[in-house]
Amino acid sequence: MCHGRPVNASRRALLRKQFDLTWSLFDYHLRRLEPADFLWEPAAPSWTVRPAPDGTWVPDWSETEPDPVPVPTIGWLSWHIGWWWGVATDHVRGRTPRERTDVTWPGDGESAVAWLRGLREDWLDALDGLTDTDLDAPASYPVPDDPEFTVADMLAWANAELMKNVAEIGQLRLIRATTG
Repeated sequence: MCHGRPVNASRRALLRKQFDLTWSLFDYHLRRLEPADFLWEPAAPSWTVRPAPDGTWVPDWSETEPDPVPVPTIGWLSWHIGWWWGVATDHVRGRTPRERTDVTWPGDGESAVAWLRGLREDWLDALDGLTDTDLDAPASYPVPDDPEFTVADMLAWANAELMKNVAEIGQLRLIRATTG
């Protein structure tokens, strides 16, 4: 009992509730984003997404973290979410994980929001199909070679990573809306 209510013992249900809370915060900001918000660079140095010669949009990237760490744009953060979330979903579904360099930004804010909403649907479909046995299985993402790191741990990490990225996007949106 917690505060006079029975505790739901399902780990999957708890992870889903945590995700749904995070998504509701994300949806609040996604509905309010303006097209120009995505590539607005709030400070220098900044990481963003840029059109490549072939017309795809690619993110700024470095294999080693720069010092100072660049301030990401909302476009870069939306690409980043698409990359790690897509890879996490690949792992949950038993698919070969996509490479970072294979994940491109959709090219505009409206398309990015649609892409993120599609990733949510794929994620929920994968999550809702997991059993307790699945949750206890070892997961190699994002912590490779740790047999103690389970699929349940990966789902909790994904919720935390999404919450962090949502907060970053929300803060950038609010700053841009008030300073323009």
